[in-house]
Amino acid sequence: MKAAVYYETGPPDVFRYEEVPDPQCHPNGVLIDVKAVSIEGGDVLNRAGGPMASQPHIVGYQCAGIVREVGSNVTDRSVGQRVVTFTSHGSHASIVSVPAGATWLIPEELELEQAACVPIPFGTADDCLFEFGHLKAGETVLIQAGAGGVGLAAIQLAKRAGATVLATASSDEKLQRLREFGLDHGINYVTDDFVAVAQRLTDGRGVDLVVDSVGGRTLEGSLKSLAYRGRAISVGRAGRSDESPDLGFLSQGNRSLTGVSFGLEMAKNAERGRRMIARHLEDVATGALRVVIDRTYPLAEAAAAHAYIESRRAFGRVLLIP
Repeated sequence: MKAAVYYETGPPDVFRYEEVPDPQCHPNGVLIDVKAVSIEGGDVLNRAGGPMASQPHIVGYQCAGIVREVGSNVTDRSVGQRVVTFTSHGSHASIVSVPAGATWLIPEELELEQAACVPIPFGTADDCLFEFGHLKAGETVLIQAGAGGVGLAAIQLAKRAGATVLATASSDEKLQRLREFGLDHGINYVTDDFVAVAQRLTDGRGVDLVVDSVGGRTLEGSLKSLAYRGRAISVGRAGRSDESPDLGFLSQGNRSLTGVSFGLEMAKNAERGRRMIARHLEDVATGALRVVIDRTYPLAEAAAAHAYIESRRAFGRVLLIP
């Protein structure tokens, strides 16, 4: 099969488009002919400096495609079915081997490319807002990086739940586009102090919940944006900063900070997660929730796709097409 591989971590140009051995189908798994790969933030971070399971390494968490082979112990999947999956690595390839339990059937009305964008962003957003963030109707939430995959999902889910939604983005153009997804107040973090704006928009009270996927000093600002007994969720470090935020601000207002890993939650509470992702797939299929695909690239151009994401110009998801 063809795959976008690398032999060492680093900038996007470490990618090589090569022929590699086909993966094996395990007794409890399936082989999938990959039709669309949604590049996740973790894919970019792992390529830049994450662990390598093999050499060459195939990075990538999430993709959608057609089942080509079913393991001997699998009874609920069959050849030819359309599925979406996420896994620890391996999506940047034309074939992927995954456990059958890590796949979801794609609703008939939903295109493969859209389905490829659902599980991780919407599952992460749902867990951050509700399972760990305890968001309730009438509360105010600040979503960092609102134009990313998790951000777009979180804006829609929070608005649907009856919250007032604030979000940051790197341009006024992105913020304007986010309004059609439920954004109430946008904050341009390039030109404005998001802490000051969040405080002003809440009449000095602060927000009830922050979903922060950036980390570092941005996370510290998120904590300063919180109201009394406000909750902050840290769900990654897209900003790539190794700086640790000052946590002293938490105790000054009986605030809390929770770290969230959707992958770990799926490992520990898989059935709950499976039901939740199935609901989101149905909602995207009916139009109750929306996926935004910014650009698609051939799998052979994985380096260009990763570079585009790192430019911070993307609005929504960037896909690779094998």
